Amino acid sequence: MIGYLKGKLVHKEPTHVLIEVGGIGYQVGISLHTFSQIKDKEEIKLFTYLHVREDAHILFGFASETEKQMFQLLISVNGVGPNTALVVMSYLPPEELKSAIVNENAAALQAVKGIGGKTALRLILELKDKLRKETLEETPGIPGIMRNTMRFEALTALVTLGIGKIAAEKSIDAILKKSGGVISLEELVKQALKTA
Repeated sequence: MIGYLKGKLVHKEPTHVLIEVGGIGYQVGISLHTFSQIKDKEEIKLFTYLHVREDAHILFGFASETEKQMFQLLISVNGVGPNTALVVMSYLPPEELKSAIVNENAAALQAVKGIGGKTALRLILELKDKLRKETLEETPGIPGIMRNTMRFEALTALVTLGIGKIAAEKSIDAILKKSGGVISLEELVKQALKTA
């Protein structure tokens, strides 16, 4: 998996960019939100998601980790593919999108081209609890995204190691609460392995 690309911005369009990293040019799909964040830069860093299909491997890039996480949540919903997720994120920046889902604002979601009533309701039903939980978990003094990124990375590591997702989530949440969020990713995974 390619976590991020950092290099020279060779070519940019509202839907994709070409980044040169170590003499290799990577074409990366982006949202309009990311485009607005990078349009004046020559050297950029994009957090990436590699989508693997039978016929292609497609890179998607994001100006922030928050946007990447929102993209991953969107594509976890049945019937929402990467291209649809990019369209949604082009219409609604991450915080507005999160607000629309948490506040069950189907009209804001349906304003996005290609999102009908059923898809808007599915997005709300499948994501509102996850996004509300993330908002509640934000601890004073610790940026929410930093905490959520660590939680997500620890959960991914534990599931990869064969721990059940529900058990891993409970263990991680308990450790983060106990430590007040002041813990390294490595230590979080180690402690979670003992208790999961």
